[in-house]
Amino acid sequence: MKAVKARISKGLCHRSVVATCDNSGAKLLRIVSVVGSKTVHGRKPSCGIGDLILASVIKGSPEMRKQVVYAVIVRQKKEYRRLSGIRVGFEDNAAVVLKDDKGNPKGTLFKGAIAKEAADRWPAISKVGAIIL
Repeated sequence: MKAVKARISKGLCHRSVVATCDNSGAKLLRIVSVVGSKTVHGRKPSCGIGDLILASVIKGSPEMRKQVVYAVIVRQKKEYRRLSGIRVGFEDNAAVVLKDDKGNPKGTLFKGAIAKEAADRWPAISKVGAIIL
């Protein structure tokens, strides 16, 4: 896992619902916690593109439902700024379900685009992803 080369705005917070963009069997995820996030004064953790999260599957195949899985955020609606000055925002919030916390994706096919920052940080995701923006 490498450092992100952009100023990512944290667009998703605790208990946000995120769609999945892979064929792992999960359709919708609810963010339970953000791995490595530290807050003060009782604030809720928030996450952005490239962050590792723990999420609960709220819609999907019967085997996947009610499971707590690792996932990585690959798209967010809230726009963020790259070092070149370009602001990037996607149409939806999406995540990729992982097998473990090392970054190996559970699915073998990704639908839609994947942010360049997430692909740089998680090399295993960039191998499977077709469109990287």
